[in-house]
Amino acid sequence: MEIRGKIAVITGGSRGIGRKTAITLAQKGAHIAIIYHSSDEKAKSIIQEVSKNYGVKAKAYKCDVSNFNKVKETVSQIEKDFGTIDILVNNAGILIKEPFIETKEETWDRTIAVNLKGVFNMCRFVIPVMLKHNSGKIVNVSSIAGRNGGTVGVPYAASKAGVVGITNALASEFTPKGIYVNAVAPGPVDTDLFKGLSPEQRKKLEALSPNGRFAKPEEIAHAIVCLIENDYISGETVNINAGRYMN
Repeated sequence: MEIRGKIAVITGGSRGIGRKTAITLAQKGAHIAIIYHSSDEKAKSIIQEVSKNYGVKAKAYKCDVSNFNKVKETVSQIEKDFGTIDILVNNAGILIKEPFIETKEETWDRTIAVNLKGVFNMCRFVIPVMLKHNSGKIVNVSSIAGRNGGTVGVPYAASKAGVVGITNALASEFTPKGIYVNAVAPGPVDTDLFKGLSPEQRKKLEALSPNGRFAKPEEIAHAIVCLIENDYISGETVNINAGRYMN
């Protein structure tokens, strides 16, 4: 896909991987709609940055991606504001780390609601927009935890494994209709998701990586954009973890 002039929607777009993805797409000439949950100032900042630096249209939408009806309203508004949607990056996610035998029901429910149902909600309303022109690219952000369990808790791992399943099912159904669906599965990334780690916990996680460090958000964003540009990859989950997990 030629990105210039396309309309890209990025959830969790105010910070971390989402922010870097928005910037990278804007650099290539895409118009940007970011969906965010609570970071008003960060959302305003990224919109101003891409508009000023790259001359693209950009707008932020406050929305809880786990809310089916709110997502429906938000996607409808984006279509009205931009005319269509060509690219969707499902990046919004949360991590609540608790030992399994201490995991609260609300932790499970909220994690699944945001990380898994949020992907369903966004795809449910964006895909019909893409079908109007039989073209689209969707990239879902999973995790190494969704492939090998990880060390950050059962709810998170289960939700991210579900993202891989959604990706495969959507690719099977919609690639023949011109909509390509892929996922990325990063190892630990230097974002707010891991800001609560103690120095000892961070050091332990870094030691698990063959190159001894967390990924940078821009390294994940680059892979996301590569999947968007490629017109022959669909139904794949790309592992991005410096060789820690390769199956």
